[in-house]
Amino acid sequence: MEMLKAILFDMGNTLVKYYERHEFGEILKQGIQNVKDYLYCEGYRIPPEEELWERVKSENYESADNAVRPLEERLKRIFNLNETHINPNMESEMCRRFMKPAFSRSFCYDDVLPVLKRLKERGLKIIVVSNTAWGSPAVLWMEELKRYHIDTYIDDAVFCRDVGWRKPAKQIFEYVLEKHNLNADDCIFVGDDPRWDIVGPEAVGIKAVLINRSGNKAMNAKIMITDLYQLMDLIDQQYDHDHQPGF
Repeated sequence: MEMLKAILFDMGNTLVKYYERHEFGEILKQGIQNVKDYLYCEGYRIPPEEELWERVKSENYESADNAVRPLEERLKRIFNLNETHINPNMESEMCRRFMKPAFSRSFCYDDVLPVLKRLKERGLKIIVVSNTAWGSPAVLWMEELKRYHIDTYIDDAVFCRDVGWRKPAKQIFEYVLEKHNLNADDCIFVGDDPRWDIVGPEAVGIKAVLINRSGNKAMNAKIMITDLYQLMDLIDQQYDHDHQPGF
């Protein structure tokens, strides 16, 4: 078995707290209202309320094959905007306003920067590998990494929009391994959602660690931690055994 070379991290609710699943309905409502207000001020005709929310409901899903459904395209369908009616700058502004309710309530967990710093000092490569809400553009999430100074410690960030596939699709993990010349045995993946962050990496042979910050007893995985300091403990144990992975 090869020595550990890289730690791959999910972002939302692993490094930065955004929202719980049950809170998304309200965030979605606020985001759509923000886009609605923006388009109204720009002079665009807004669909009738009932029709608008039926369209929102019809767009509130992800592809069964995990292909990304871009936010810009969803919003254009919801607000009945044609390509000739809207320019890239407006698309970008709509996405930014849509994501504002999620970003405005977020915070970086206290253990993140200290642990990333220690991992970096170990010489480990640190890569964020994450889905984005409603297929939102990667650039907005890169700004979030900078806002919380996470960008200082990471070597790369790969979002579903960069690859066209959402976790748990194999493609996003295969892309990261190929881009950074890594083997699956070189890495561990840390994330908070068993559906995406355990099934996905394990499908390509990457060992997965579930971070259960809430202490939810219903969550289960082969390797589970409640904070990132415990991740350091796991790695310390590994390094005590001739630098061989102890997972």
